[in-house]
Amino acid sequence: MKQLLLITSLIASTPLFAEPLNYQRIDFQTEVEKEIPNDLLTATLSVELNNKNPSLLAKDLTTITNESLKLGSNYSSVKLTSGNQQTYPIYNDKNKLDGWRGRAEIQVSSKDFKSAGELISQLQSKLQLNNLNFSVAPETRRELENQLISEAVAAFKTRADKIKTAWSAKGYKLIQMNLGTTNNQPPQPMYMMARAAKMEMADGAPAADYAGGQSRLNVQVSGSIELEQ
Repeated sequence: MKQLLLITSLIASTPLFAEPLNYQRIDFQTEVEKEIPNDLLTATLSVELNNKNPSLLAKDLTTITNESLKLGSNYSSVKLTSGNQQTYPIYNDKNKLDGWRGRAEIQVSSKDFKSAGELISQLQSKLQLNNLNFSVAPETRRELENQLISEAVAAFKTRADKIKTAWSAKGYKLIQMNLGTTNNQPPQPMYMMARAAKMEMADGAPAADYAGGQSRLNVQVSGSIELEQ
């Protein structure tokens, strides 16, 4: 009997009807984007040599690499570093060792396109240009991302206010917010490099006239709000 009375008492103390929720949840996203000039040039040049003697081959590769780095020291606005260097055997059609082949790389990076182009042109007297890329420097991207994040958050708030007005709500509260960024670089026209290869400087070396193009930086803000009815 005591157990029955206790259960009855608990039931009596529990509200028969829970208070209805006065909020309606809505998920949405806003984004802002901006085209920005690519301000960083990166390139890879390499040299490949053959030699019967692997020691002489390594010496020749090191000599060319050191000469290239020394040449690059004349351009204070251009960063030049040595890249991968490797040597591997060459076999003839009878599967016998016939010599050695080696490859050495030089990495170039700079925001000064004119100086970098001049240096790359001079390096190509002994090195081959493997690739050339233009992008937004990390520090430039971070600075612009911070600006766009502020704009994207402001756009999110504006959208939230419009949603509140459209639903004739008393107000809203932010439940969650997520930030995301993308950096899209359109394909670079090949005519830039072709045009640079055809031009010549007074000393006869190819004169590079590079144009970096643009990238598109996009910032998205997604989140959820609950409207108060």
